[in-house]
Amino acid sequence: MNTIATEIFKAYDIRGIVGKSLTAEVVELIGKALGTEAVKRGGTEIVVGRDGRLSGPVFAKALARGMQSTGMHVIDIGVVATPMVYFAAIELGARSGVMITGSHNPPDYNGIKMVIEGETLALDAIQSLLRAIQANDFTVAPSPGGYRTHNISDSYVNRIVDDVKLKRKMKIVMDCGNGSPAVIAARLFSALGCEIIPLYCDVDGTFPNHHPDPSKPENLQDVIRALSETDAEIGIAFDGDGDRLGVVTKDGEIIFPDRQLMLFAADVLSRAPGGTVIFDVKCSRNLAPWIRQHGGVPLMWMTGHSLIKLKMKEVNSPISGEMSGHIFIKERWYGFDDALYCGARLLEIVSQFADASAPLKALPDALSTPELNWKLAEGEPHAIIDALKKTAAFTNAAEVITIDGLRVEYADGFGLARASNTTPVIVLRFEADTAAGIERIKEDFRRVLQGAKPDVPLPY
Repeated sequence: MNTIATEIFKAYDIRGIVGKSLTAEVVELIGKALGTEAVKRGGTEIVVGRDGRLSGPVFAKALARGMQSTGMHVIDIGVVATPMVYFAAIELGARSGVMITGSHNPPDYNGIKMVIEGETLALDAIQSLLRAIQANDFTVAPSPGGYRTHNISDSYVNRIVDDVKLKRKMKIVMDCGNGSPAVIAARLFSALGCEIIPLYCDVDGTFPNHHPDPSKPENLQDVIRALSETDAEIGIAFDGDGDRLGVVTKDGEIIFPDRQLMLFAADVLSRAPGGTVIFDVKCSRNLAPWIRQHGGVPLMWMTGHSLIKLKMKEVNSPISGEMSGHIFIKERWYGFDDALYCGARLLEIVSQFADASAPLKALPDALSTPELNWKLAEGEPHAIIDALKKTAAFTNAAEVITIDGLRVEYADGFGLARASNTTPVIVLRFEADTAAGIERIKEDFRRVLQGAKPDVPLPY
């Protein structure tokens, strides 16, 4: 039996600390489990890519070894953005792709995102990899599968440039945060007709300038500054592996992903009327009426890029997204989360306006808090939320939605408490028409949450 740190097998991916819970030996075992799963599903080839983290080259070799031992042929596409792995799996006919990335985690982390025979692995599919490893239950081929390298950059850029057409030349600020999107972003956006003011567009796995996470306003301050000091008209930023997008207007307003989704949904629904638009429980309550207004069907769903992708397939959604910044466009594209492609589509829409910020600033907005994390002990968040689903009574609640935690709708706003699937925290978020409304909703949640766990102070 193989011993392995079970906590690295998360709900949406695998993630651990390099040299501790995630070692080359562990990654090779994961490669064997993934190869075995691909063989079971009739696969023969797997695309492997990696981000710019220092542990990437060693892990890529270990992963390939594990996969090849099951007879799978490995196509190594090198340092790329995560969506380029998904694209290569489709473009090269492999149907399976694995990305070695720590995404927006600190530099001492790394991880793995997986698509096997067209299915994004999540939840029990990821746990089944763990069970196979623990039982040493792998396919062993009589001779190892092959290994080759491939450069997917030309195909990827050409596919997007053939699809996306800007109405005019644009000057943009682009922040790659020293993440792996830097290998392709400047080339792509130049080819689309943009003049670029680049920030941190070289790959550096130590992330020396700022953390590559555009969902946090502090990581967009350099974009805001560059917009104020230059004649660039809009700013975009990518996370460490290029599947989440940050957007900033000329005057420095951050357009958070639920409002980005409004812009994309209005555009997509004009060509795909009646389409279902999926969004996660963290998103603004302005989103559902906006989707209906533009001829779509709103569907609130669980948080998690893998879970949204699985739901999209089920309901054939043309466009979906979540508050963390993953946007999934199926119309004209493939339905996976691709911040580079989304950035291109965003510019296509705003390039129709003389003032690129105007359509963004016109999107409905609300007063809201950022995500607040209530830090608890391992295992506590899910236990507390499960208990509260049965017992909690909220004051003047119009509706309590329990698909992912507790989202409580009030006449003038909402509050959310959900257990994170990646860290031992309960994620809280509040939105209302007025500041007084937010405070009232916060206090209603304080009463319920502190009743369940009075000894740990809330983060507000």
